[in-house]
Amino acid sequence: MTTLEASYAECKRLNRKSGTTYYWATQVLPSVKRHHVHALYGFCRYADDIVDDLGPASPEQRAAALLAFGDRFFTDLNSGDSQDLVLKAVVHTVKAFTIDPELFHRFLDSMTMDLSVDSYDTWDDLCGYMDGSACVIGEMMLPILEPASPAAIPHARDLGLAFQLTNFLRDVGEDLDRGRVYLPQEDLDKFGADPHLRRVTPQWRNLMQFEIERSRELYLSADHGIAELYGSSARSIRAARILYSEILDHIESNGYDVFSQRARVPIARKIAVATEMILPIGQFWQAHAPSALQRRPSSQSRVPPQQQ
Repeated sequence: MTTLEASYAECKRLNRKSGTTYYWATQVLPSVKRHHVHALYGFCRYADDIVDDLGPASPEQRAAALLAFGDRFFTDLNSGDSQDLVLKAVVHTVKAFTIDPELFHRFLDSMTMDLSVDSYDTWDDLCGYMDGSACVIGEMMLPILEPASPAAIPHARDLGLAFQLTNFLRDVGEDLDRGRVYLPQEDLDKFGADPHLRRVTPQWRNLMQFEIERSRELYLSADHGIAELYGSSARSIRAARILYSEILDHIESNGYDVFSQRARVPIARKIAVATEMILPIGQFWQAHAPSALQRRPSSQSRVPPQQQ
């Protein structure tokens, strides 16, 4: 029989193995909340691995596996318990914080899109995908983080968008290997950039500068949501925001080459930020906010309208 302790431990293992930035940010939270965040990460990681890491499995086999995973989760959620090593903790977390099950439907719908959709025509089209792949994760987290006001919701969604867009910019080469291009075709056309060339051309550089400024606008919007959080919740999300946004700095320092190298924030930096955030130092945010994020946003950038 699967124990709750073993299930949470497995979710923690998945978080530490595959999401080190998020993992170190969770260390700022008190233990009573930390394992619940691991559970949500475990759910998302497990589903994502079905889509991307089933070896030679066909898209049809992946779709069937993802459907079976979703069916098992919702069946177990309705019964109030699970014997699955990952889902037992997820069901417990959802029940403990009354997290809306519809958020998990939206997430799985976006994961399903990855099996058949390999590009997006417009930014709005991409936001439709990211609603389920990113925004909902911010919404899942809010009951655990306990914001002061519902005003945090749109900014939590923007933080999800910022994280996801940062991922897309960092992982262009890896996504090409999987046959996907997430950057909107309208942006590629606007700048005359072609990721399939796998070269840093002037056109590619201009495109990346545009998308990076768009990401930074989203991070700035997210800051308003962080201000609605208390204590360790605020410091944890602030740590994730600082570390993830620094990926953009590394992309720039790499000359926008996201084909032959991967922009990474060193593990020592992640540990240092998490450690500093655990301490009640009021001036840490001002002292450590990435200087690049204090630039004036480009007039070409725009934050997508909020999706209700």
